[in-house]
Amino acid sequence: MLLWNLFLALIWVAVTRVITPLNFTLGFALGFVILGLLGLRGVVDSPQYGRRVFKIVGFSAFFVYELVLANIRMASEVFRPRSELKPGVVAVPLDIKGDSAIAFLANVITLTPGTLSLDVSPDRKTLYVHVMKIKGGDVDKVVQEIKDGFERRLIELFDQEGQK
Repeated sequence: MLLWNLFLALIWVAVTRVITPLNFTLGFALGFVILGLLGLRGVVDSPQYGRRVFKIVGFSAFFVYELVLANIRMASEVFRPRSELKPGVVAVPLDIKGDSAIAFLANVITLTPGTLSLDVSPDRKTLYVHVMKIKGGDVDKVVQEIKDGFERRLIELFDQEGQK
């Protein structure tokens, strides 16, 4: 389905002769609607595609939000006369399964300023993360933010609901 959606987006760009990311996005959205309508009529057989696209868009929006927020927090720490950084390494127990899903989680955490994924335990059940500022010294709060934020959304994205 994704290939069809990309194909329809490329056709849109070719027909409109406007090669911009915004026009491609518009073509992708129109292709998504067309595939959805075809799916309702039984022509296309993939009801999961729409849900997956919405999950990807939702996760991307959440990631951009967290990225901007983390950059603001780190910039405020840099410009603060007295640093209140309390760095530390936290062990995050993982509910997410699979090497690619764990790697994706680790990379997303590393891309967010102020956090860095260090290692995964050999049994793939714990992710070690270096955090620049442990708020109030509460390690459990930092772990819960990671689990409720990135990990929960990635579990939904990778369709791992039954593996919690």
